[in-house]
Amino acid sequence: MKKFKVCALLMTGIMAAALFAGCGKKDAPASSDKKLVIGVSLPTQREERWVRDKETMEAYAKEKGVDLKIQVADTDVAQQASQVENLISQGIDVLVLAPADASASAQSVEKAHAAGIKVISYDRLIANCDLDLYMSFDNEKVGELQGEYITKKAPKGNYIVMAGAPTDNNATLFKKGAMKYIQPLVDKGDIKVVTDLAVDNWEPTNALKIVENSLTANSNKVDAILAPNDGTAGAAIQALSAQGLAGKIPVTGQDSELTAAQRIVQGTQSMTIFKDTRELGKAAIDAAIKFAKGESVESNGKVNNGKMDVPSSLLAAQVVDKDNLDKVLIDSGYLKKDDVYKK
Repeated sequence: MKKFKVCALLMTGIMAAALFAGCGKKDAPASSDKKLVIGVSLPTQREERWVRDKETMEAYAKEKGVDLKIQVADTDVAQQASQVENLISQGIDVLVLAPADASASAQSVEKAHAAGIKVISYDRLIANCDLDLYMSFDNEKVGELQGEYITKKAPKGNYIVMAGAPTDNNATLFKKGAMKYIQPLVDKGDIKVVTDLAVDNWEPTNALKIVENSLTANSNKVDAILAPNDGTAGAAIQALSAQGLAGKIPVTGQDSELTAAQRIVQGTQSMTIFKDTRELGKAAIDAAIKFAKGESVESNGKVNNGKMDVPSSLLAAQVVDKDNLDKVLIDSGYLKKDDVYKK
């Protein structure tokens, strides 16, 4: 009996020791030492603003100690879908996706969710799917700023109205906002929209053709051009220059690209919209880190994507023209004065 009791006591001690040892492993911070992996899929690097987004994200992720895997689709929908699958297969913790095609990217979101990966729709809203977060600017407001500006510059006359790529939900929002100011003047009879077309893939070459054809069809009698971004604005100004009209017709823009700032200084582009993508890129990385850690992410609104009201984090944008260009773009460090005023 004594031997039995001694053995029992020994077994109890061993089990207790094993239990405490097991607790020690469970509570050990080894898992927290695992480097977070964030996958990013961008639609293009053809525009300066997307180059800036990529650079900002890479630098900020390095600062935060995050492993960032970035893929660029070059506006190819099928390529982006393949790249997202590849990112998922690499075991990313969170996916930040800026869609080349708002509708087609819904399948990529579904695949990520099936793998237990949260998805942040970056700058462009992905349509008709469940989303964890949408991060962008108030894009309808961006359009309103463009529309308000150009109707003040040209309250009457013939308008060329261009929208961005039909596959980009932001393009729809930009135009919707701008038309809040343009349409009432159309209804009043003060403005006539002589051309109303979307620019496929946001390609400047497509915008150039639209403006060239419109100028020809209307015998150069055009009084204003609503260009959705700086790339299309540059193309519009190229077409105007060929007819000796550059600087005589107000042209809108967006993204505050260096070339746009230079054109504003030269007087050929009237304005651009400043959306500080440095802040957007950093905010996306911060949100992805929180999601990866199982934490909640704050939002300041909701945007419907056709299936749900997506929790959204929307940053503010502002108009930039010759009156405030130095203060907004140069003093903030976004652009360098020597570059902007380069002769």
